Order: sequence, then C-alpha cells, then structure tokens
Amino acid sequence: MSISTITAGALGEKAACELLQKQGYKIIDRNFRTRYGEIDIIALDFSNKLETLVFVEVKTRWNLDYGYPEEAVTPRKLRLVAQAAQFYKLTHPKTPDLLRIDVVAIEVEGDRVVATRLIRNVTG
Repeated sequence: MSISTITAGALGEKAACELLQKQGYKIIDRNFRTRYGEIDIIALDFSNKLETLVFVEVKTRWNLDYGYPEEAVTPRKLRLVAQAAQFYKLTHPKTPDLLRIDVVAIEVEGDRVVATRLIRNVTG
C-alpha cells in the first residue's frame, strides 16, 4: 500500500514529535513558516542541563531507492533552516540563547512507521 507524500509527511512529523517527547524535548511550535522556508518542529531540550532551543528538520521516506531520509538534508536545506531559526529567535526574544538544529529521519512502510532516528546538532 502506497501513501501520498502529504500523508507520509504528516505521519512522519507525528512520529518525530513522539520520539522527541520520549527523549525529553518539549514541543513549542510546529510548521513555523518564514520567507526562508518552514521549520518542521521547534522544541526545548533540557538534556544537557542548559535549556536549548532546537529546530528540527523531519525527513520521511517510504522508499529507500533514493537513500535514507537523513541523506536528503542538504547543506542548502541546513542553511535555510539556520536562517529561519535566526528569524524565529529575533521574533521570539524570550527564548533560550543556545540554539541547535537536529534531524529526525523516519522510514515508513505502508501506513506505519518502521524506523526513527534522531541526529542531534547536525551543524557541528
């Protein structure tokens, strides 16, 4: 059974939120749009005892013929996410000073999630 790109994306974002919450993240915004593009998930991470504002790019694939989901996060995409993150920070000044970009990779078969991976701090 094949699902549409929109359905796979929604399924992937839901699974990503669940994974992040299990890891202790607090989701504060989703699908934040700017002229630079969209940030899929914005969350707070308290795991290092310092509150960190995390911008999460979610990539979902139901077919690995073109590679793993995380391989689709290009340097250009990371630059756009970083620009959108700076815009978010400027428009939300009471958020933490520590910023980070994470990627959540989701693999889907049919209408179910079969694998999730969290890659932290993809910018270095």
